[in-house]
Amino acid sequence: MGIKVIGCSGSEFPGHNSPAFLLNDDILFDAGSLTSVLNEKAQLKIKNIFITHAHLDHLKSLPFLADNIIVGNMNHRVNIFSISQALKTIKRHLFNSAMWPDFTIIPHPDDAILNLVELKLGKSIEVNNYSVTPYKVNHTVPAVGYLVEDKKRRCHFFYSGDTGPTPKTWKKIGDKKICCLIIDVSFPNSMEDMALKSGHLTPRLLKEEIKKMHHMPEHICITHRKPQFLKAIKADLDRLKIKNLRVLQDGEIIR
Repeated sequence: MGIKVIGCSGSEFPGHNSPAFLLNDDILFDAGSLTSVLNEKAQLKIKNIFITHAHLDHLKSLPFLADNIIVGNMNHRVNIFSISQALKTIKRHLFNSAMWPDFTIIPHPDDAILNLVELKLGKSIEVNNYSVTPYKVNHTVPAVGYLVEDKKRRCHFFYSGDTGPTPKTWKKIGDKKICCLIIDVSFPNSMEDMALKSGHLTPRLLKEEIKKMHHMPEHICITHRKPQFLKAIKADLDRLKIKNLRVLQDGEIIR
């Protein structure tokens, strides 16, 4: 199993891509930057996209992906998975025939480029021999993180999306062992008030979250850092002295 980090930035600047994580070439978690990074062939391998929440930086490539498919006259269809609140926002404010053509009914309602699929909190869905389960996380809009396990129900990774402190999430995950935790740390410790107001974590808040987990994750991967504060966040993380913690970079592969 390999997860390609297409984008892991908390803001968009040159050289910093919005969140998108590609599992085994065909399953995507968030869609912030895939069409600006992947070529046409790679884009057409993607069949299933799991959206954590309906903020623009996590879904802004969806319209361009659909456009690339229809303009190329390609018979390719993509499932978009998320909770009902996120799907309603995507439909109402993005694919509404005003902001962008409604690719949830193009070229035909029964054969649309994009198929919106509603997920229920805590209910798993099977995709390509993986079990994917959404868990509610604490953000400024309805949002989930995704627990991904193989067919033997062994946990491979948990992707938090955007989240602030979320003790109920770890309680619900319970005794499941997280091999790789991909988690939001957007701000340095000095900006904790901003992090809490905007539904994000700092290194100090991350340490408190880890204490709430039943089992220490084997690996912790930091995502969604604000590029303006990269050095300050890295310094705060280093002071935590947490083993097997790494700061993700665009383009790398998590194995």
